[in-house]
Amino acid sequence: MNLLVNTEGCREALIALEDGTVLRGRGFGAPGEAFGEIVFNTSMVGYQEVVTDPSYAGQIVTFTYPQLGNYGITATDAQSARPRLRGVVAHDACRTPSNWQCVQSLPDYLTQSGVVGIEDVDTRALTLRIREAGAMRAAISTVDLDPASLLARVRASACIGEHNFVADVSCDGTRVVSARGEVRHHVVAYDCGMKEGIVERLAQAGCEVTVVPWDTPAEDALALHPDGVFFSNGPGDPTAVPRVPDAVRAVLGRLPVFGICLGNQMIALAAGGSIQKLPYGHHGGNEPVMNLLTGRVEVTAQNHNYGVVFSSLGRLVPELSGGVTEHPADGDLRAWSRARIAPVVRNERYGRIRLTHVNLNDGTPEGLQCLDVPAFAVQYHPEARPGPNDSAYLFESFARLMDGRDDYLAIDVREGRCH
Repeated sequence: MNLLVNTEGCREALIALEDGTVLRGRGFGAPGEAFGEIVFNTSMVGYQEVVTDPSYAGQIVTFTYPQLGNYGITATDAQSARPRLRGVVAHDACRTPSNWQCVQSLPDYLTQSGVVGIEDVDTRALTLRIREAGAMRAAISTVDLDPASLLARVRASACIGEHNFVADVSCDGTRVVSARGEVRHHVVAYDCGMKEGIVERLAQAGCEVTVVPWDTPAEDALALHPDGVFFSNGPGDPTAVPRVPDAVRAVLGRLPVFGICLGNQMIALAAGGSIQKLPYGHHGGNEPVMNLLTGRVEVTAQNHNYGVVFSSLGRLVPELSGGVTEHPADGDLRAWSRARIAPVVRNERYGRIRLTHVNLNDGTPEGLQCLDVPAFAVQYHPEARPGPNDSAYLFESFARLMDGRDDYLAIDVREGRCH
């Protein structure tokens, strides 16, 4: 790849990937260095939500949209108190945003927050490298501008799966978020790196939410006498996060349970299932997902590098799976969407588990529903921060599950959209 020339008056910067790719550009944000796993995000808007999403802890994010920061930073869009990612890669970072709600520019915000960024790189070429080689270790530096030196340090750096990032981004103590309007239910929410938009959506669905740290013992959560328990999104390799699957196992079958993203993976682990690392993950606000119960296709916001292996949860129940007896050999679940069948497996721990949602880009599982205990989960982020509102109905689904309704997931996507 060509090394791009630094712009006069700006810090020179270098980005190196462990496969040997090195790009030269100019720094924006804070000076210094950032090491982490590099991924790309395809959202056209919502960079502030992405930058402050705790699920990006330990990662360097490449934005595929060519100009970043056009509308600046607002006072209301952050999903956590500060940026959690390691670094930002952009083609062009805007320093003169235009937006009546803007309080500062993105480069100034990153500088203030100590986040290293690099621009003036070919983000299209970089994205193709990640698609070909997969998410990998990388570094941005405005200090070490020797390609060989920086590359060697990248290859010596730790992999993302070697650290429990959930412990870094979870809350320090308990807090309560009041329901919006009439209180329908009390929910204990395990904060594994939960976005503020998710808490807000639970409150909008009439839930008083008690947010607890990721490692809260299940007996402490149950002592709060909730009507349901929620397990949030979060960063990193789910198999590197202890205790949370134990909490899931302790509450499954006792109370209604809802999980999002990492929470979905934790429910699968609690059920004895396995997790796979996707080649380059799903990061963006435009992933098509089919709800197999309604046939509706939702355009979703996603942020994960790991996913559930549906076949690991048990053998298919043919009479509940259109007569099919074997899982697809290649793991591609799109055949179920074409047949409009929501297949069911028999799990040794929790009985029947149904596949409810499928990613239409790559056929990976996007949602699960336990039929013999009150629990369900999705792999994507339904609160639309950033992204469309197609999946916002899932918060009402959780409320209906706590109401005791059996048809809680069979909601038309239009019912949950903002007006």
